[in-house]
Amino acid sequence: MLEFLFRRCATAILPQEAKKMIAAIQPAFVATASKNGKPNVSPKGSFRVLDDEHVAFAEIASPGTIANLKENPQVEVIVFDPATWGGCRIRGKAEIIESGDLFESFKSQFAPLKMKVHSAIKIAVEDVAIMPPMKTG
Repeated sequence: MLEFLFRRCATAILPQEAKKMIAAIQPAFVATASKNGKPNVSPKGSFRVLDDEHVAFAEIASPGTIANLKENPQVEVIVFDPATWGGCRIRGKAEIIESGDLFESFKSQFAPLKMKVHSAIKIAVEDVAIMPPMKTG
């Protein structure tokens, strides 16, 4: 219904505008669904850009997210600025990573906070939509 408010990107490449939003706005909200369609939405303060085609977050305390991803790797992420009502929506396919550089990077980031990272979630971007600001902030 409100699809006209989004500006779709023609490719699965993250535009610079989306990268800036991801760096500036926290948390991002990650939506998943089980194979039977049971939804889960979880805020992710660790959400970040890896490269032009991938984003990622640390799984610290999200059993519903992980359970859903094991059944259905499709995700949708909303990065939303409440001050302007602008942001971006990212759809993609998630991969659960339990070792390697990305996992170790998240472990190092959260170790000083005494937070245990159980896995890293890497998302291959399939679709990006920019939500232009709807109010001044």
